[in-house]
Amino acid sequence: MESILTSIKLLLGITEEYTHYDQQIIMHINSVFQVLRRLGVGPAEGFKITNASEKWSDFIPEGNYEDLKTYMHLKVQLIFNPPDSSAHMESMKQLINEFEFQLNLRADN
Repeated sequence: MESILTSIKLLLGITEEYTHYDQQIIMHINSVFQVLRRLGVGPAEGFKITNASEKWSDFIPEGNYEDLKTYMHLKVQLIFNPPDSSAHMESMKQLINEFEFQLNLRADN
């Protein structure tokens, strides 16, 4: 299974070996996990990571993680490295809203 931190770093364009921003990225990932908990996704008691050892399967033992990875990437990128273009930012926000709707719908089912 895949590391949460490593997969998000790679989606942000940061290699696994480059650890300078790891603590900032971990903080942002954990903030998004809190949003997911409020949406009803993941463990009821919440979830957080501390390093690259936590895997997607630790968050949700059985399931499809691709939409979660995309959602996490978009949210972390918006916080960590927002786009310069307002059109690009608005597009990201619309995608985030759509993913939140879909994730919440899935959690309700």
